[in-house]
Formats: sequence, C-alpha cells, structure tokens
Amino acid sequence: MTDTRGPKPPYETYDDGPLPGERSSTQQASQPYHPPQAYAAQGARDGVPGGAAVRRPRTGAKTTPRTRKARLRVAKADPWSVMKVSFLLSIALGICTVVAAAVLWMVMDAMGVFSTVGATISDATGSTESNGFDLQAFLSLPRVLTFTAVIAVIDVVLATALATLGAFIYNLAAGFVGGVELTLAEDE
Repeated sequence: MTDTRGPKPPYETYDDGPLPGERSSTQQASQPYHPPQAYAAQGARDGVPGGAAVRRPRTGAKTTPRTRKARLRVAKADPWSVMKVSFLLSIALGICTVVAAAVLWMVMDAMGVFSTVGATISDATGSTESNGFDLQAFLSLPRVLTFTAVIAVIDVVLATALATLGAFIYNLAAGFVGGVELTLAEDE
C-alpha cells in the first residue's frame, strides 16, 4: 500500500516534544517519559519558592468545614439483643459488687471498725460475758461475700428480665408514636 499523504516529519510533535512511542531510541534512553501530572505546578512557573502551588479559595466558596448531620429514628429494639447485652452488663455489675464488698470489708477490718463497733455494742447491752452479741463473728468475710453474691445473682436475673421487658414495651410504644429520633453529626 502506498502512502499518499506526502512526506512526514521524523515524528509528530506536540508543543513540548514527540509522542512517547515515536521517540528515537537515543532520546528514550537519555530522558525518561514524564506524564503531564509530573510537570511543574503552576506556582513553580509563577515564581513561588519550592515549586509548591499556593491554593487559594474560590470566590464565594465557604472556607469553614461543613458538618454532615443525619436524622435517624430508632424504630425497633430487638428484645433478644437487649437481653444478651443486659445479661452481660449485669454480670459485670455483679462481679464489681462482690469485689467492692470484699475490698470494703478488708479496709474496714484493717481500720478496726468491727472491733470498735462490737465493743460499743457490748458496752451498750451490758453483755461482757461470752454469750453476748459478737459483731466480728456475724460480719465475717465469708458471710459478707455469700450475702453479696446472692444479691448479685438476684440483680442479674432482675436486670435481664426488666431490660427485655423494657424492649418489648419500647417496641409497642414505637409502633404508636414512631420511636425515638436521633440527630447524628459527623466529627470534623
């Protein structure tokens, strides 16, 4: 096939050089290809030191960041998930109660509170002999921890049941009035 367009230059040119595929092999070896994004920024050509372009806001554009907000509605609380979460939280509260009671008992015993109060009760009742009321024996650590553990177990059962019942009641009320509306904002 014969080319009828006439003689061609050695390469077609843009304003600043040949196309990448049409460079001679000596040019390709000596100078790497730089894509248009790698050319000097406008600020570097305008005389800004360091070659960094200064970004100026557009006229009429807001310069303060905009906070996104969303209005959401809690339409339903799943009773099963409420029961699981309330069960775990009430177990944690029960463990904290038992540990707090043990620490409080040890601190009060180290300060001598039980012996002082026991002596005061013995003096007030006039029972200095061995058949009087012994506060230290009544409020021993095992007895206090047993009582606290029983209270913690009752608390776990009641808190779980009440939270689950509360979820059912919330679902009924949300069916009538639509639920609780929340406005969530994005933190900037």
